[in-house]
Amino acid sequence: MFNKSLLIRFILIILIIFQVIIFDTQSAQAAVDSYIKRYLDAEIPVEIKLNEQGETKKFSAEDLSEGKQMFAKNCLNCHVGGANLVNPPISLSLNKLKGATPPRDNLNNLVAFFRSPMIYDGSDYTFFCRQVTENWMSQETVEKMGAFILRAAQKAPAWGVEGIEQ
Repeated sequence: MFNKSLLIRFILIILIIFQVIIFDTQSAQAAVDSYIKRYLDAEIPVEIKLNEQGETKKFSAEDLSEGKQMFAKNCLNCHVGGANLVNPPISLSLNKLKGATPPRDNLNNLVAFFRSPMIYDGSDYTFFCRQVTENWMSQETVEKMGAFILRAAQKAPAWGVEGIEQ
């Protein structure tokens, strides 16, 4: 004979597990920005160039989504779509980031720029970009923002479009 009470407990446990799996998966998927899915091709973790030696670091779609949020909150006024409203010839395109002194086409150098913003040729500080201090944004958060910028520069159509005459 079977125990009716035991069967009901078993069914309830299965339903709870099923519900946790469903809702946990949905919340993780909801954390990914649709722009990240559509344009940055980041459904699986992507490798972002870490330094000039070519080492890389992986970032998930959730990381890039968080980076996009930080970019929107702090940089979008001057850098919508990777443009540069303060200095239009110097966009956030990969070629322009690479051409900076030091090159800003890798995460370490881009984070160093955020921490101590310099003009394009590296000869002096710039006051157009705000300094991102450790008190304001943690290393992990600023790296996610940098990873978003670099991935957008690699993959997004029209990000930091070059060759637009003013």
